[in-house]
Amino acid sequence: MSARLGVMVWPAWRACRRTALVLGVFMACLTLYESPALSQAAYPARVVKLIVASAPGGGTDTVARILAQHLSTSMGQQFIVENRAGAGNVIGTEAAARATPDGYTLLVSASTLTTTQAMGRKLSYDVLRDFAPISMLVQLPNVLVVGPEQKFRTFEDFVSAARAAPESLSYGSAGLGTQPHLAMVMLQGDAGLKLLHVPYSGVAPALVDIMGGRVTGMFVNLLSAKPQIDGGTLRALAVSSTSRSTFLPDTPTIAESGLKDFEAIQWFGLLAPAGTPEPIIKRLHEEVRAWLASADVRQRLAAEGAEPVGNSPDEFKAALSAELTKWGAVAKAAGLKD
Repeated sequence: MSARLGVMVWPAWRACRRTALVLGVFMACLTLYESPALSQAAYPARVVKLIVASAPGGGTDTVARILAQHLSTSMGQQFIVENRAGAGNVIGTEAAARATPDGYTLLVSASTLTTTQAMGRKLSYDVLRDFAPISMLVQLPNVLVVGPEQKFRTFEDFVSAARAAPESLSYGSAGLGTQPHLAMVMLQGDAGLKLLHVPYSGVAPALVDIMGGRVTGMFVNLLSAKPQIDGGTLRALAVSSTSRSTFLPDTPTIAESGLKDFEAIQWFGLLAPAGTPEPIIKRLHEEVRAWLASADVRQRLAAEGAEPVGNSPDEFKAALSAELTKWGAVAKAAGLKD
């Protein structure tokens, strides 16, 4: 009887053993597949594209190219910048939102990302739904600039002239709904001004017309304007931060010029399409933090008037939400939003 029982049990035991081995191999493979370390080690395996939704030469483009250079070196794969300007940064942002969420198409965006949506424009994307924030890279104030031939020497001169002759002064922007556009909308509301808006497809062409005297002035981020200010081809009248910039210490803030609550800070950030694997988001965030911690990078950014940030994905998402609320209220008060 025992011999017969052994004959019956042996095949069953072998079958169980095979099943256990198969399950063990499966679980081991699953563990390796889900391992963040392995996922991070495998990424990137090919060229990564950084979309910039504005023309070359602006602040976003400058930051993106400095970042791409670092990531190409530190991650062992080429990161390239692709400029897709147009429609107030909407064209490039749409392309990034629709990209495959695999970490090979990223977006380097200015704060225009939130102001465009805050205006209530019909967009094919939603900032909080369709993007995975990685980190805010840098922040810096706007500066109100005019051409060297303009008669205004101070912010008060500019305001007085605008009040005396409504719509006689014009201002440029990188496009409808961009952050400098809404910053000027906010200034007009706070100071009781009426100015003519002249939108462009990017910062660089707008500055060309301001330096040439065809447009009176504009708000522009310090990163884009500092070389021209230093060279005398632009005159800075005021900065939009609540305290003076260490890079323009002689230029007053708008707040100290009478509009005490005025603040309009620009930022540049790195985002991925929603659904990008968490290990990739984490890896990129770590690389950004390391990049911003570099003394050489901090010195280079500081020379351009930019302050490193490097916050977490959750902190960046909270900042995006707050920006949507702030600029939505500005747009609604100005009648730009229902």
